[in-house]
Amino acid sequence: MITLKDIAKKLDVSVSTVSKALHDSPEISLETTSRIKKVAQFYNYQPNKIALSLKQNKTKTIGVIVPDILNRFFAKVLYGIEKEAAKNGYQIITCFSNELQSKEEESIQLLANGSVDGLIIAVSEETLMNKNFDHLKYLKKTKIPFVLFDRVIKQLECDKVSIDDHEAALLATQKLIDHKRNQIAFISTISNLNVGKLREQGYKDALVKMSNGRGFQDLIFRLKDNDKLQSNICKILKKNRLINGIVAADNISGIIAINVANSLGYKVPEDIAVIGFSDSSNAQLALPKLSYINQHASQIGETSMHLIIKRLNGYSQDYTHKKIPISLDYGESI
Repeated sequence: MITLKDIAKKLDVSVSTVSKALHDSPEISLETTSRIKKVAQFYNYQPNKIALSLKQNKTKTIGVIVPDILNRFFAKVLYGIEKEAAKNGYQIITCFSNELQSKEEESIQLLANGSVDGLIIAVSEETLMNKNFDHLKYLKKTKIPFVLFDRVIKQLECDKVSIDDHEAALLATQKLIDHKRNQIAFISTISNLNVGKLREQGYKDALVKMSNGRGFQDLIFRLKDNDKLQSNICKILKKNRLINGIVAADNISGIIAINVANSLGYKVPEDIAVIGFSDSSNAQLALPKLSYINQHASQIGETSMHLIIKRLNGYSQDYTHKKIPISLDYGESI
């Protein structure tokens, strides 16, 4: 591999001149810059990134920790992070906590040893359940900048990116009310998460609003995300035949609810209408196609990366909580 020293020797100039020319320094004449760049291109010169990072005390790498790569939402967030990273000359290292606090702590220890300049994190379910954030407070002490996305923690001062989960569920419920649904169920496999709690409260508040503050009946079903999810939703619909609307808080229950309703003889959306939290690809797995709250996951990723770069370059002073606008994408289930 050719080096700056080799190029300098071939052209009988100093290493400093070569370096400045490759960085378009005005100190070097256009003619000399052109000659140097032609030689560098001919020999396919590549800068030594390790040496450069040592010199600048920067790795140009960001660590990303996500709970579940099989979750399409997180996969799309990662896509957005990588896209924005590449645009700004950064690379990413991705670790998966598998919803375990111990794995999350291990990933932070691995990445925070000088391997990365900053971190982007969606905290694990276990971390949120334990309410133990010592490993994240440790990051604050080491002054390694980090951004929390989706599952943000109020107690921590850092940059954050999320949607307004409360308003999203309120919008979904209100839309079903507008479509004359008066027995609306709320199905969730994420009740242990702060986002799940916010969505549940949004559903409740929409029902209160519908009843003008008077008594109302909520139909809340907190389920586990496992191989019994389909049979459990089937039991709910068999036992509660008056249900004519469903808000599904996670990215799979809405799809399953439509398919189960079909198997039980319901017509969707005539007999029962469904709104979930999903994306265009997953929504098509239901027949008819699921109507869903679009969280714009890739935009969450891009914004998270943008915030960490601003923080690293000293452009940010106060911490920011960016709320990504959601939209209701109409499928065929309402």
